[in-house]
Amino acid sequence: MGRSTREVFEDHLRLAAAGDLESDLSRNVAEDVVVLCGRGTFRGHEGVRELARQLMDEVPEGRWNYVTRLVEGRLAYLEWTVDDGPVRVRDGADSFLVEGGKIRAQTIHYTVEDEHGTVLVRPDGSRPG
Repeated sequence: MGRSTREVFEDHLRLAAAGDLESDLSRNVAEDVVVLCGRGTFRGHEGVRELARQLMDEVPEGRWNYVTRLVEGRLAYLEWTVDDGPVRVRDGADSFLVEGGKIRAQTIHYTVEDEHGTVLVRPDGSRPG
């Protein structure tokens, strides 16, 4: 029997906090994963790598806070923020579908703001102005 949704979810969060994307992909993410977000549809490990690259470019440092963690059956949900850095995220939210011990589908939403609340990057990846 594979790992539970909670085990996959918690391992994903631990590896994300450690910045170990490659271990996360190999252990927790299906090779044919589909990620939906305002930026479009991203597929497979390469799609996840691209989204992670974008996020790290937009939010290079700060304190990441996992505000809400919920798990029910095959689903997991995360609300998150980033503060105490050059930029802020107040509305981060991800959902996950876990089957067979791997993340099969994910959604991502976040807005990047400066310390004054001015939007720098919208959820669709566009920049104002």
